[in-house]
Amino acid sequence: MQTLAPAKLNLCLYLGPTRDDGLHELCSLFEPLALADLITLPTLTTPGGGQSRMGAELDEVVCPEVEGENLVARALAALRERGWDAPPLRVEIEKRIPVAAGLGGGSADAAAVLRLARGEVAELEEIALALGADVPSQLTPALALVRGVGERIERLPEPASHAVVLLPGGGGLGTAAVFAEADRLGLGRDAAELGELAQRLRDVAGAGASPLSYPELLVNDLEPAARSLRPQIGDALDALRAAGAPHALLTGSGPTAFGLFEDLAAARAAAAVLDRDDAIACEAGVAW
Repeated sequence: MQTLAPAKLNLCLYLGPTRDDGLHELCSLFEPLALADLITLPTLTTPGGGQSRMGAELDEVVCPEVEGENLVARALAALRERGWDAPPLRVEIEKRIPVAAGLGGGSADAAAVLRLARGEVAELEEIALALGADVPSQLTPALALVRGVGERIERLPEPASHAVVLLPGGGGLGTAAVFAEADRLGLGRDAAELGELAQRLRDVAGAGASPLSYPELLVNDLEPAARSLRPQIGDALDALRAAGAPHALLTGSGPTAFGLFEDLAAARAAAAVLDRDDAIACEAGVAW
């Protein structure tokens, strides 16, 4: 069996106050991309050829592009701890989403595995949140208004057609480091403003509009912090604008910069102008 795990784009990210647990309240608009990892899930068998149900110790995750423990392995372990008794799996991940680029690739892969247990294991959302802030929203990839630290998710209608060009910039910009820099720079908004912005996003995105129609709301409060740590992000944003992007910004904590375009043809034309090996043109806001 094969399944796809789509990348996630932050169309905006508003940074709120620090909570008692040390994390920040956030308000963001997530949308899935056509760009997706391919996950193959052959069932492991016993030496005699029959399916084995011996437990989680036989689950195996193969993903050469990711060093160390894979989030998918943690997702499988969490399912087994909740009593999931599906046959042991060998999960083979073909990475198409750039690693450590702020596009939610690891979260998407973990969510794809959690979906296998839908209807068999209760409280998948709780398991997902324990794995990472981006995982719950990816259980059902769709345009969504996401608040809190990722646990408050409002699904929204599919937006009008549009596309993006991504410039991953080599990845490897740590989320914790970006938030720490944001704190050092004094970035962020109060709770009341965060609530007002959430309502404005709910109104415009809830009508199914293309994000190109509300550029004034497409803001990433973490961009100054990310640019402070990785100045090349500014160059990528300038390049996207020069290539014709009506709007360009950072996704998540970076380092991926992206430009919005009316359709895939325009995105591909801009990617050709950029002439960069890391440029990726793909449709956005697609239904999964």
